Amino acid sequence: MNTPLETLLEEVRERGDFATRRAAARAVQSVLEILGAHLVGDDRTDLARLLPAQCGPVLTDAEPASEPLTPEAFIETVAVRARDDVKSARRAVAAVLSTVAEAADDALLRRILTQLPPGHAGLFGRTDPV
Repeated sequence: MNTPLETLLEEVRERGDFATRRAAARAVQSVLEILGAHLVGDDRTDLARLLPAQCGPVLTDAEPASEPLTPEAFIETVAVRARDDVKSARRAVAAVLSTVAEAADDALLRRILTQLPPGHAGLFGRTDPV
């Protein structure tokens, strides 16, 4: 069952201390595009099914990345995509990915984290899986 868009945007707005839902929506768009480019297969589609219908294509239609990103490079890429500074991108990444982590069960989140280089768990508000 997926989360309604307004609920997701409000959660991201609060977590990221964004002034408006529109700012939260821009953060969601940027972060999900980058995340989607780094996930493949069922993990990406399983996660998309848990998110609001409007978010699914952002995640699943992303062009596959040519190389994995470190957590810091992930944040920097979001900053470039959002035309924002790194500090704001870090806040957006933390707000969006921690909200996404709550939508996913532990097994799916573990599978997602195994597709990403070590250190990404912290971006999702978790510790690295053992």
